[in-house]
Amino acid sequence: MPKTLPLVDMSAPVCCPPVAAGPVDDAAALEVALRLKAIADPARVKLMSLLLTAESGAQTTGDLAATIALSESTVSHHLGQLRTAGLIESERRGMNVYHRARRDALAALCFVLDPNCCT
Repeated sequence: MPKTLPLVDMSAPVCCPPVAAGPVDDAAALEVALRLKAIADPARVKLMSLLLTAESGAQTTGDLAATIALSESTVSHHLGQLRTAGLIESERRGMNVYHRARRDALAALCFVLDPNCCT
């Protein structure tokens, strides 16, 4: 039977010291690893790219699915993983759900990996 991972609140941007600052404790390592795991899929990388470059700042599930040629249910699953990791936010408007990247969460993750990346 697979080992159950501990629950981590990933709704806020990752907030631990940079990994280059010294040895990372177990909790911080898990926080970073779960966020990296959420984005470590080609479809999710494509979705993040589309959301980050969207002129309106937000796109619907249907528009994203059509752009990357996947079913809406598959895209919805991937978006759910990104949302759980705190990398995107979603808002229902009528019959559509609009998604946008959380740049603060991505910037925080970049800073944790390399504090010199965003200077």
